[in-house]
Amino acid sequence: MSTTINTAQVPAGVQVYDTDPAVQGSGGQTDLGQEDFLRLMTAQLQNQDPLEPMDNSQFLGQMAQFSTVAGIEQMNATLNAAIGEMGQFRVATASTFLGQQVLVPGTTARPDDAGTIQGVVDLPNAVDSLTVTYTNAETGAVLAVQDYGTQPAGLVGFNWDEMPQDLVDQNTQVRISIEAETATGPATLTPSVFAEVMSVEMSPDNSDITLQIEDYGAMNSMEVTVLR
Repeated sequence: MSTTINTAQVPAGVQVYDTDPAVQGSGGQTDLGQEDFLRLMTAQLQNQDPLEPMDNSQFLGQMAQFSTVAGIEQMNATLNAAIGEMGQFRVATASTFLGQQVLVPGTTARPDDAGTIQGVVDLPNAVDSLTVTYTNAETGAVLAVQDYGTQPAGLVGFNWDEMPQDLVDQNTQVRISIEAETATGPATLTPSVFAEVMSVEMSPDNSDITLQIEDYGAMNSMEVTVLR
């Protein structure tokens, strides 16, 4: 529905916009900008009743409202720019994961380019002995056993770099089991091992990075702790 405005009633210098979309067309202006607001304020001051002028608090209130709206718009623009920059940063970060190895909780691993299997185990308490056993995940054959002896509480790294070359060439999956002798008796611990990132996926808004990790499937990038 078109609104008819008597332009004789409109103060000089104030632009009038028809609110009918059919009249405005695709290029019609519907929002008041800073320049339009100042024109309205000027016209309001020029045409106010001299006997009942605008109260200072009313004038300051209108200015404060406009300043608040303008501030929110500027803040939104700043936030949108920051979000865009973060998205670009995440894309760049995602590209660094591809083809690398990350540390993930798990008991299976494959040799890296140097033919080495590496990982860590987190000991909640000191142990009297720590034993790491490597077995062929397909056949169950024991490949190697390492004795790390007495260890304090905390992270303990382990690695096996004597894997037979034929198993390295076949990228054989190796199962890792860790046994510890504690003050309360024997305990089985779950390590974290290095596994290769096969592919990287970004969410539509670039807010999340999903890694497809060999033997472990999809994992959020926040679930991995070390990249190498």
